[in-house]
Amino acid sequence: MCGIVGYVGPRPVVDVLVPGLARLEYRGYDSAGVALNRGGSLDVIKTAGRIADLEELMALSGDLQAVSGIGHTRWATHGAPNTVNAHPHTDESGDVVVVHNGIVENWADLKQKLIDGGHIFQSDTDTEVVAQMIGDLSHLTLTEAVRQVMKEADGALALAVMRRSEPELIVGARRGSPLVVGRGDGENFLASDIPAFLEHTREMVIIDDDRVVEVRPTSVTIFDLDGNEIEPEHRKIEWDFEAAEKGGFPTFMLKEIHEQPRAIVDTLAGRVSDGGRVVLNELNMDPALLRAIDKVFVIACGTSYHAAMMAKYAIERWTRLPVEIDIASEFRYRDPVLDARSLVIGISQSGETIDTLAAVRYARAQGANLIGVSNVIDSALARESHAVLYTRAGLEIGVAATKTFTTQLVAMQLLGLYLAQVRGSLDPGQIELLVHDLKKLPEHVEQVLETSGDIETLTQQWGDVRDYFFLGRSGDFPVAMEGALKLKEIAYVRAEGYAAGEMKHGPIALIEEGVVVVGVATDSHVRAKTLSNMEEVKARGGTIVLVAEESDDVDGVAHHVIRVPSGPDLLCTVTAVVPLQLLAYHVATARGLDVDKPRNLAKTVTVE
Repeated sequence: MCGIVGYVGPRPVVDVLVPGLARLEYRGYDSAGVALNRGGSLDVIKTAGRIADLEELMALSGDLQAVSGIGHTRWATHGAPNTVNAHPHTDESGDVVVVHNGIVENWADLKQKLIDGGHIFQSDTDTEVVAQMIGDLSHLTLTEAVRQVMKEADGALALAVMRRSEPELIVGARRGSPLVVGRGDGENFLASDIPAFLEHTREMVIIDDDRVVEVRPTSVTIFDLDGNEIEPEHRKIEWDFEAAEKGGFPTFMLKEIHEQPRAIVDTLAGRVSDGGRVVLNELNMDPALLRAIDKVFVIACGTSYHAAMMAKYAIERWTRLPVEIDIASEFRYRDPVLDARSLVIGISQSGETIDTLAAVRYARAQGANLIGVSNVIDSALARESHAVLYTRAGLEIGVAATKTFTTQLVAMQLLGLYLAQVRGSLDPGQIELLVHDLKKLPEHVEQVLETSGDIETLTQQWGDVRDYFFLGRSGDFPVAMEGALKLKEIAYVRAEGYAAGEMKHGPIALIEEGVVVVGVATDSHVRAKTLSNMEEVKARGGTIVLVAEESDDVDGVAHHVIRVPSGPDLLCTVTAVVPLQLLAYHVATARGLDVDKPRNLAKTVTVE
């Protein structure tokens, strides 16, 4: 969840670390800090708050020349988000300094052993335990010490470690949490994510699980936990650096909402033929295996879980296979029945969501077939799965998912149609028509984006509204759920998503004057029932906003109507969710909130 940056080389170290941390602040922003190795001394500067607060503190710190350095932006797990618990952390001697992303699950036992040995702790974090353990291994090389700690520590760890006596060395290690190396000319970088060093190099090396890496100015050496050297796999970053900038928009979130047509084009590219077929050769899965599947499980968390909900409707409707959807953090604990005829689809925009990874690993151990759906090439989810379907949304900086969600919807629609095609459960003519309509989605989303001004005007009258409900049926239900989540995430108001028919089974008791109820009514076979449910809410004083297709006569039902282009059921989920993203955005900005960095959240959830 946290962000890590490390640098060793001839540049002013602070000029690399601080901008790098700023580009990773979406991963967490409770506190921030840097450690600078001057060659004989380690200086740690850290503070509660954001990167800007750290910069102010550093401006008062005098000369900051250094040979190497590591930095951290924190999303708090162990210990309150204050300056004492901010990273970096040192051992008692001040000889070792550590930054960490993840959770050391057995930290309490390890800490007690250290306390029994006479150690005194300054913070409440699990990370200080790691620093103290490495400090106790001063008779080993730093790399050997980190390997030893990795063997003893359980849980998710991405580490960057320095020792005072070795200024031209940063040691990194990874298990469960992301870590990449940027390769330069006489300089090298270590980070949680590519944007931290993209300004300086496009050459990178991905660090796999249970690997330790030595980063020096002129070399990068990778080892397994037994000390065997591993040949690195070098990759070139194709992203444009400008993709990490706002491109003229006031926020990353609004920029990314407007990037959705392009992202959908990229997700479809090469995957639908002119003849109306779905082409997913990249899965490289035996068609006979897919025809033998007798049950599908879709697992995900948060926004990705709403994509999983839509996947259930699509796969069941188009393939007639039974589909179960699970919140990934619960999947393992209900003892799901899996075997070689089960297909498990894990969805995670980062591919590093720890709950989803744990669920996928559990399914793999049961002999299930795995497809990962991720936006990040070579993510942990991609490597754990038998096959992977990339969403191709491009870099998303805003913490609240927008374009990564719509491309997940498109990817799941592609996968559902592909399964139907392989299994022969849909007539080729039906598939051709649906593929034709999939190709229209970028244009349809463009049309919806043109309503942004109208939605902004609408939300200006809701300054005092604290309670929202989002309702939908069938394929519109996950859209409603996502609309509610988006509003909660960035506007900090109470917003609940329900299947529309469930309102009268209890929640309708909360409807009164001033409550805003957003209905989604684009799924034609349940449209009439949805409208009836909206009438029930309207009769009790709710303010009704309805997302409906252009041709639908719903003005008599709703106080306000947001129109989207007409299209087939299920495919319309992609266009229907966009106005709800805009609605959440404009409610939040009207309240003066930072939509790119909503409180208490992080872009990638790498802790259970």
